[in-house]
Amino acid sequence: MSLKQNPPAVPVPQRPQPQTQQTQKVQQIQLVGRKIRQLRKEHKLTQVELSTRLGIQQSDLSRMEQGEYRVSLDTLFRILAEFKMGMGEFFEEIAQESITPRDVRLVESFNTLPHEAQREVEDFIAFKKSQGRQGPRDTEQ
Repeated sequence: MSLKQNPPAVPVPQRPQPQTQQTQKVQQIQLVGRKIRQLRKEHKLTQVELSTRLGIQQSDLSRMEQGEYRVSLDTLFRILAEFKMGMGEFFEEIAQESITPRDVRLVESFNTLPHEAQREVEDFIAFKKSQGRQGPRDTEQ
C-alpha cells in the first residue's frame, strides 16, 4: 500500500479586511487623545498641571492621551475652554487624519457626477445599507 504525500500547503495571500466599527472607534479615541497631548505640550503644561486645571485625575488624563480611556463630553468641554478653542477647531485636524485617500477619491468622483446621477448613487447607498441590516453583507471591496 502506497501512501501519497500531500503537496505542501501554499499560503493564500489574504486581502486586508475592512475596518470594523469597533476598530474605527478605537482609532478615533486615540486621535482625540493625541490631540489633547499635542495641545498640552504646545501650552507647555505637564499632565499634573492640566489635570488639576480640568479637575480630573492625572492618571485619567494619561489614559485619555494614550487612547485607553474615552474622553467624556464634560471633560472635552473643559479641555476646549482651557485651550480657548471651539469644537470644530478641535476636531478639524482629527477629521483630516481619519479621512483616507480612498474617501477623497470617492467624494471627488461623486462630485463630478451630474445631479441626477448623484441622486442615483445616494439611492443605491440607501438600498445597500438597508440590505446590510437584514443579514451579513459582502465585505469584498
